[in-house]
Amino acid sequence: MTDVVEPFFAATIRTAVPLALAALGELLVERTGLINIGLEGAILAGAFGALVGASGHGVVLGFASAAAAGLIVALIFVAFVVWARADQIITGTALTLLSMGATGTLYRTMYGSSGAALSIPTSAALPIPGLASLPVVGAPLFSQPPITYFVYVLAPVLAWWLARTHAGLALRAIGDRPDAAEAAGIAVDRARALAVLVGGALGGLAGGTLVLAQAGTFAEGMSAGRGFIAIAIVALGRWTPIGVVGAALLFGAASALQFAFQAMGWNAPYQVFLAVPYLLTLAALAGAVGRARAPASLGQALEPHR
Repeated sequence: MTDVVEPFFAATIRTAVPLALAALGELLVERTGLINIGLEGAILAGAFGALVGASGHGVVLGFASAAAAGLIVALIFVAFVVWARADQIITGTALTLLSMGATGTLYRTMYGSSGAALSIPTSAALPIPGLASLPVVGAPLFSQPPITYFVYVLAPVLAWWLARTHAGLALRAIGDRPDAAEAAGIAVDRARALAVLVGGALGGLAGGTLVLAQAGTFAEGMSAGRGFIAIAIVALGRWTPIGVVGAALLFGAASALQFAFQAMGWNAPYQVFLAVPYLLTLAALAGAVGRARAPASLGQALEPHR
């Protein structure tokens, strides 16, 4: 049984990490009353940025390049949505399509026909002494690449920041009552811009995780809808950092089911198990997982301030 359970837990954590990174960034964005549909584009840009940065320069620069690439996508979103007051849904969709086209074109231009076989340095697992040797859960939880431990730290830090700091409370106020927040002297547009930029950087890191901590290479369209799943995870996690991580683990477990069932000898088509995370996405978006209180101004953030 351990031969099935431990790999299942490991696959769950591995799948959940990029989703959690992207969703925690999107959480900050939605707490300001915006929604960044371009998150998918930021993840894909981050994956390509990781490829470019890590090729010949190492894993650390790869992750830095991934975050920078996601930041660039987020900056475009800020320019059009926060400053120019463009429609956020159309802008986000356009950015995702732009990222798909740009990364595909640059990939073929820079790496040519041999790009599919390209491999780069990857982030090795860093076992935590003592904890990694625990039965069943030790290796899946505590023998992971450093980016996984970053998620372990980031979620509680964000939870504390949102609940206990003036800046976190201001961010939440913007999402609930932007006009009242502005009347209280909070720079609403600046806070929204910073939240989107941080969210884009975390989305880029999510893409970098796919390349540097999992696949070891880049493929066109390798984000595979994770940006949209991350948006659903924010709702499923009830707009709280700990809830978001829990929801990401749920989606990770749903994705890992295919490996567990195959190891147990089930003969169902693998496409059935691949569909489970997307069915959960639809359920989350439809509200089938329970009602949650979203930031009051979500979806109405582009109305002129008064």
